[in-house]
Amino acid sequence: MLAGQPVLILKEGTEATKGRDAHSSNIAAARAVADAVKSTLGPKGMDKMLVDSLGDIVITNDGVTILKELDIEHPAAKMILEIAKTQDDECGDGTTSAVVIAGELLKKSEQLLEQKVHPTILANGFRLASARAIKILSNISFEINIEKSDMVKKIALTAMTGKSVGINDREKLADVAEKAVRQISKKSNGGLKADIEDIIVEKKQGGSIVDTELVLGIILDKERVNPMMAKVITNAKIALINRALEIKKTEIDAKIQIRDPAQLQKFLREEEKTLRALADKIKASGANVVICEKGIDDLVQHYLTNDGIFAVHRVKKEDMEKIAKATGATLITNLDDLKSNLLGKATTVEERKIANSDMTFITGCKNPKAVSILIRGGTEHVITEAERALHDALKVVSVVIEDGKAVVGGGAAEIEMAIKLKNYAATVGGREQLAIELFAEALEIIPITLAENAGMDTIDTLITLKNQHESKKKNSMNFGVGVYQNKVVDMRSQNVIEPLRVKTQAIASAAEVATMILRIDDMIAAKKGAPSGGGAPGGAGGMGGMPGMM
Repeated sequence: MLAGQPVLILKEGTEATKGRDAHSSNIAAARAVADAVKSTLGPKGMDKMLVDSLGDIVITNDGVTILKELDIEHPAAKMILEIAKTQDDECGDGTTSAVVIAGELLKKSEQLLEQKVHPTILANGFRLASARAIKILSNISFEINIEKSDMVKKIALTAMTGKSVGINDREKLADVAEKAVRQISKKSNGGLKADIEDIIVEKKQGGSIVDTELVLGIILDKERVNPMMAKVITNAKIALINRALEIKKTEIDAKIQIRDPAQLQKFLREEEKTLRALADKIKASGANVVICEKGIDDLVQHYLTNDGIFAVHRVKKEDMEKIAKATGATLITNLDDLKSNLLGKATTVEERKIANSDMTFITGCKNPKAVSILIRGGTEHVITEAERALHDALKVVSVVIEDGKAVVGGGAAEIEMAIKLKNYAATVGGREQLAIELFAEALEIIPITLAENAGMDTIDTLITLKNQHESKKKNSMNFGVGVYQNKVVDMRSQNVIEPLRVKTQAIASAAEVATMILRIDDMIAAKKGAPSGGGAPGGAGGMGGMPGMM
């Protein structure tokens, strides 16, 4: 106010929320997102059915998939979605845990905010607690001998537990995931590096999930360019070409005027000669398979067919790169450079009919560093959920192969962190102690939710868990929520094991987003639909404030 008159510094229709109201709004939004996925946590978590505006249905209990499908509007809720995306990109598993922990941190923070504890103190306490929790996790983790395939497979099975695929299906997918990641892993800086982007995953309806197969080579959802070509090529020599096998069009508009029919015939002969030269160069290199990123002219297809060459065109660039890694081929742009030493090698290239599609299989590659997995299943929904489960398994196997460290699951790690954080809080003192204790309590939400989703008594379960961990008996820190036994059990003996990175990333991400949300004390939102120049009263963008035009 200036001399009794309001001074407007924001556009008309802009909404501003300050102080406690801003905190409450942001915390409520974040909690709503966490509550949306909370019931999916654990082996006995429930599924969600999501129907979009077009009527397409997604049935899943994968946290990041649920959040991506939700049409989230609130900015704080979108920040929680970012945690799930980051967790999925980094680790593949633990997305729901990260979101649930973040939601619980903010829920418990509200109690201290009401007691006039400043958000900055909470933020500092959370940073201290997060760093300490990650250190505790590192101390309680154990080394994995990645050469022992059974332990790596157990980690893959743990990641898929709770997905709507059967036990036999999980066994099959875990076996496929482990073999695929081991095959593509490379030595790097004294360790191993596994990039699951080097694994092609194709889905075809039909059969069941146990029919899923790993191909030590490449599967392309493409057919031969010409049905007259041979379906099978043995002792394949593969040319990878990323230019069009067609007559190039001019970069500028050009017109050729031909008045004499003889000139037209000569023009067509020259065109045919140019196309014949393209096919001859491929034949001269010794290639009997051509994989082309762009198009292949009909006449070139005819010549290649006559030469007994198998050809596929319009293959995605990323698939071309994977074929190069699998077969040892070099991508060629200029056909003059195509020589026999640049060709890839495979035992067989063949076209197979899978379901109603013709697919190209490149198999028998020598030590391929890119492989393919073909997922089968009875319905589209089953295949899609199997693909999500397989993605989680592939990612956790790659993480544990790279890091070589794991922790016990089933809420055991969270309880151990909670107990040790409370002891640590007493050494910090001050108001930060309250924030660290709050962080410790928030971690208990994981075993509580696991028990709740399994129909167990949450209070009894939590008390039993704490007593076991505080007893300091042998293997006491391995006790977690045994949802299948309906009691607290040694999770290590139950083979419930997770990569260390899954836990550390979840703790770090949850603490960071909670800290960021707590530090926001002012929210300024422009009116939806308002044009940049000011707009009509009510911010309806000059539409007279018509309903539904926001």
